[in-house]
Amino acid sequence: MAHPNRTVSLVLGSGGARGLAHIGVIDWLTENGYEIRSIAGSSMGAMIGGIYAAGKLDVYTRWVLALQRLDVIRLLDLSFGSTGLFKGERVIGVLKELIGDRNIEDLPVPFTAVATDIQNGKEVWLSRGPLFDAIRASMAIPTIFTPHTIEGRQLVDGGLVNPIPIAPTLRDRTDLTVVVNASAPPAGDLATPLLGEDPDDDATGIYRQRIVKFIAELTHRRKVKKEEMGLFDILSRSMDTMQDLIARFQLAAYSPDVVIEIPRDVCSVYEMYRARELIELGRARANTMLGRP
Repeated sequence: MAHPNRTVSLVLGSGGARGLAHIGVIDWLTENGYEIRSIAGSSMGAMIGGIYAAGKLDVYTRWVLALQRLDVIRLLDLSFGSTGLFKGERVIGVLKELIGDRNIEDLPVPFTAVATDIQNGKEVWLSRGPLFDAIRASMAIPTIFTPHTIEGRQLVDGGLVNPIPIAPTLRDRTDLTVVVNASAPPAGDLATPLLGEDPDDDATGIYRQRIVKFIAELTHRRKVKKEEMGLFDILSRSMDTMQDLIARFQLAAYSPDVVIEIPRDVCSVYEMYRARELIELGRARANTMLGRP
């Protein structure tokens, strides 16, 4: 039963692995009687929101909770082109098998994914067509994942132009608009744990160990001097800074009813293997903002 007068338009922001906190927010809302009537999402928010709209979030949650560091690495498919390091097709293929692809217009909950047309810099709303095409386009972080082409348009990460896409929900007839901002200002020194040894290393040889080391260097947030930051540190922090600025403008312009903030220093954008703690963080933040006093 829905919470009295509490139907929700849910806006899920970009933020890489931090977007796993969206799962905890959704869990808290549904467990406390709120009815999610529509969802708009950008980047990781598009993935979580689209899978929820398809009625398969429980399946995805079980899968992501089982991911280990090497599992994340196995999902990376190197691109030998010049438009991105990874193709992103392997993870989408796994999710299609797990969730099943459907057209967005056939989903039980209205859903919009936001992407960026890289050729004209415009925001693109994807509310029709194959669900995982929209998710793949919305998550195509520039230089990391290759762009995804839909109807002749080269699309990249929606977070470039709209990290918290409130506008697609403005015509909804719901009681509350709830925004989850997964690129919120830092909460303090929340260093990530060291990337330790994996028991699979001995069985997979030196080649995989080198891959592990490579990814570790990309994803592990170390305490280093500013001049020692690597390419991916610079890229990640630049994206976070840009998205935070855009998000502030969006929040000021649209004034949603509830904003749940996930600080951008809780983890790096690549640490998908930290799903359990990120989901719990989302649940706790939702309870703080929406729980009864």
